[in-house]
Amino acid sequence: MNVKGMAIALAVLFCATIVQGFPMFKAGRCLCIGPGVKAVRVADIEKASIIYPSYNCDKLEVIIILKANKGQRCLNPRSKQANLIIKVENSKNELRHQNI
Repeated sequence: MNVKGMAIALAVLFCATIVQGFPMFKAGRCLCIGPGVKAVRVADIEKASIIYPSYNCDKLEVIIILKANKGQRCLNPRSKQANLIIKVENSKNELRHQNI
């Protein structure tokens, strides 16, 4: 391989490593698309997860996993039910940290 071909190959490799570090989407990779639902029946909730804003996603997400393999729903973080879930989860975390 000649010098010109080596220089082109090195330039392509260099550009590929730089581009790999750029975020693909400006808004990040959020799990919830759209605003989410306002409420979910309490009897259908198996587990609730709160994902705080981070480098990957710049918004608060409240994800509800439903019983009986019915999937998951994203709650609107501004809804009353989401605020209640966030308060409960935060109080559980505080109790865990106090017991350690």
